[in-house]
Formats: sequence, structure tokens, C-alpha cells
Amino acid sequence: MKHELEVYLPMRKACEVLGVVPLTLRRWEKIGKIQCIRTPSGQRRYARSEILRLLGENRPGGIRAVLYARVSSAKQAGDGNLERQRLRLEKHASDRGYAVFAVIAEQGSGLNEKRKGLDRLLKMARDGKADLVVVEFKDRLARFGYRYIEQYLNAFGVRVEIVSGTEPKSLQEELVTDMLAILSSFSAKLYGHRSREFRKRVKEAMVDVQGE
Repeated sequence: MKHELEVYLPMRKACEVLGVVPLTLRRWEKIGKIQCIRTPSGQRRYARSEILRLLGENRPGGIRAVLYARVSSAKQAGDGNLERQRLRLEKHASDRGYAVFAVIAEQGSGLNEKRKGLDRLLKMARDGKADLVVVEFKDRLARFGYRYIEQYLNAFGVRVEIVSGTEPKSLQEELVTDMLAILSSFSAKLYGHRSREFRKRVKEAMVDVQGE
């Protein structure tokens, strides 16, 4: 598994995530229940891993995990790829003792930011209903812009856990299908009816890729 860099939260955000007041956090620090570092100006910063540890200790169900699975095409979903991905995530969470709060499994391009499942995931982070998001590969969340999504989740004290560092070749081929879909969409917007033949060629290429 690829290790992510540690993220540090200011006291205000740490208190918000833990549901305590600053006085309590200082008391925990004094008795050694949580560690912190100091910035050059003397401000406290708390490691995200420390906060997640405390969340697991203080909540009856442990760390609340949201599992997110995605495939690009209906063919992949029909072949059972989405279901197998979901089962692997559930096993990963079970092996680590996470309390699975929700399982989101959807079909949609990783280049499409308007996914209902992704919107639901981000809303749960905003509402403080999750401590952890578990995905099999980074591109399950987004083909491009993964780092922005991760930073958004981190801002609400939610960590992203990647189960596998490198995606298999079969999933990398999804990028070809996604890019062809983008070409078809842009051609329609730029050239209108004149792009009909071009879009036909793109769709034929998409069928060939999915068939392979």
C-alpha cells in the first residue's frame, strides 16, 4: 500500500472533528492522550492520524468508513466488476475493524465530476458523517483532479485510504473509453451537425475498445 503524507489540522478544525472544546483538547495533550506539534509562531497542529485514532477510541462503532466503488461502463458493471470491487473494499474494511457507514457503488466516467455517488460522498463529509473514505485506486474517485477531492475531504477531517497503489491494465483501458467519450462530447458542442460523422467514428472506436 502506498503511504500518504501526514496531514496536520489546526486546533479549531481538530476540535470540530472530535466534537470537543479547545480546553478538552489541551487537557488531552497534557495527559498524553494526543500529541501535537507547534508551528514557528507557536500554534498547535494535530496529526490527522492522531485524530482518527481518538475517533476510533471514543466512538462505539470505531472509525466510520465510507466505501466508494466505481466502474466506467455498463459492460463492466454487467460483468460483475463493480460487485467484486465492492466486496474487496468490504473485506479490507472488515480486516481493519472499520465501521462501514455507507457503501457507494456507481457506474460513470472518472472524467465526469457530476456523479451522484460522488456528490453523496462529499455531502457526507460536509455533514460530519464519515472519518474515512476507502477506494481501491485513486482513479475510482477521479481520473484527473484526485488531489483536489482529497484536499476537500481532508478539510472536513476525512482521510482517503487507497487499498492498492497501481491499477491493473484492464482498468487503465478505461481511460481510452473515457477520452473517446470526451472527444465525442466536445465535437458535438464545437461543430454541431457537422460532427455527426466524427462522433459516429468515435462511437465505433468505443465499441471496439469495450469489446476488447
